[in-house]
Amino acid sequence: MYKQERIKPYSPNEEKGKQVEAMFDNIAPTYDKLNHRMSWNIDRRWRQRAVALLEQHQPQHILDVASGTGDFALLMAQRLKPQRIVATDISEQMMLVGRQKCQQAALDHIITFQHDDAMHLSAADNTFDAVTATFGIRNFPDLEQGLREMCRVMRPGGCLCILELTTPKHCIPRTLFRIYSHTILPLWGRCVARDKKAYVYLTKTIDHFPQAETMMDILKKTGFNQPAFQRLTMGICTLYTATK
Repeated sequence: MYKQERIKPYSPNEEKGKQVEAMFDNIAPTYDKLNHRMSWNIDRRWRQRAVALLEQHQPQHILDVASGTGDFALLMAQRLKPQRIVATDISEQMMLVGRQKCQQAALDHIITFQHDDAMHLSAADNTFDAVTATFGIRNFPDLEQGLREMCRVMRPGGCLCILELTTPKHCIPRTLFRIYSHTILPLWGRCVARDKKAYVYLTKTIDHFPQAETMMDILKKTGFNQPAFQRLTMGICTLYTATK
């Protein structure tokens, strides 16, 4: 088991999946505001980069796992013009925000939100042309199980696209990022979301998440082919791609 899978938001004695669900339900009303503020809106550029890679595959049926409030699903709907996007998450409150955003953008006929556990996706084998996840897989109770499920529901020849926060490789940006993530992020979490523990937890998951080269081995192990990665913004974020 990877170390980040043992890290839990609130209690070491309760199931991680249920705690993550409760945590995101709690911070859902302020999640978008904090997300963009904490990344200085750079997260928007990361999503744009990921969508640009997906454009060459022209996926028509997309599964967005751990979709949260649906920022990436919305961007894909606007840029890729697919037939449908299924956005799954375990947090009903996060999806409630996402549904409202899709209705406001008049894209709710393309994007469907669905409560689903990434450890046991309800979709049939070989269903989607592309499977995506942005800033969510580090919360999986079991990383390999979640990736196997994502591989299972993706069609042969389909594309995997993952964005995840990571620790910069080089000393100076790594030190600056750790100072920022361990001091400023929990403070904003306490002041804005009224949940400091949630943002302490999210910081710890970044520290202990398998990094780029290690993730290549994990993606191969869980059934994907041709894994690749790109470090973005000095390695604060990493974009992973693979095929099936």
